[in-house]
Amino acid sequence: MVEALHNVPGKILQQFKNWMLPIAMITGGIYHSFFAKLAPAIPYLIFCMLLVPYCKISLSRLKIKPLHWILILIQIIGGLCVYGAVSLYDPIIAQGVFICVLAPTATSAAVITGMLGGNVASLATFSLISNLSVAVLSPVIFSFIGEHVTMPFGESFGIICRQMIPLLILPFVLALLLRRFLPRVHHEIKKRQELSFYMWSVALATVTGNTVSFLIRQDSSDFWTEITLALLALVVCCLQFFVGRRIGRRFRDKVAGTQGLGQKNTILAIWMAQTYLTPIASVGPAAYVIWQNLINSYQLWAKRHREQGLPKKEPVKTPIGLPGTPVIHPQR
Repeated sequence: MVEALHNVPGKILQQFKNWMLPIAMITGGIYHSFFAKLAPAIPYLIFCMLLVPYCKISLSRLKIKPLHWILILIQIIGGLCVYGAVSLYDPIIAQGVFICVLAPTATSAAVITGMLGGNVASLATFSLISNLSVAVLSPVIFSFIGEHVTMPFGESFGIICRQMIPLLILPFVLALLLRRFLPRVHHEIKKRQELSFYMWSVALATVTGNTVSFLIRQDSSDFWTEITLALLALVVCCLQFFVGRRIGRRFRDKVAGTQGLGQKNTILAIWMAQTYLTPIASVGPAAYVIWQNLINSYQLWAKRHREQGLPKKEPVKTPIGLPGTPVIHPQR
């Protein structure tokens, strides 16, 4: 009884964490004027969100597999192909759909992968490759797509490099330096992986508030553009989870393939859309947040349902001999 009472706070906290992300989005939407003022802090939150899980990564356990290269090609080349196809219909909608594909894997994907019984080391490796690839290639891509397209290439490339590379690469470099020169600090950060989750919640409320504030200021004529972006984000989300699952299954790494391609760093995606693309394009990744969390919730529910449906194994009955008498098992 006493032990059960001691577990109550932990259970309440777990339930609260299960609903933290929807609560963050609703809070950001209701108090959008307040959270919109916090938008300049988003890059710093993203930096810290990446630093915490990077401190957990061991270079000796990072093994790049053929699966990772295939997923990164889909993420980069697939995103450009989607943009090229949809831009024939509407360039703004194309930007919103494109950023949903280009966005790197979420740092939280490793947590979901572990809960689903997948290969966490494989997912962590791909998450690192995915984020570093976006950091290196985004200055080139955003120089030809979005708000900087009218600038000379050299100027736009320099601006985006100064913003993106420190944001995505420096957390990894800092994690390595802390491991080497300040191991105690590195160990303390490594122990507190839940910090990334709480920072993610604050960042989600902030980008949601910023997006809602932007949408309120828009002309009502953009309503159908916003609806189209939200619906196409659903299609892209389902396709990425499906394709990742099929490819992952072929490489016997189904869960890592599914989460690696489908679960996106939507905080970064929204920030990139609001910074480098037409701001209304951020509706795409904002809707993607909802769709991927619904899919993740279904995945976890389905796994629990399967486990509950499995017949319980009967305990093996072992013959008991008399004291001092050896038990003789029949030969088969």
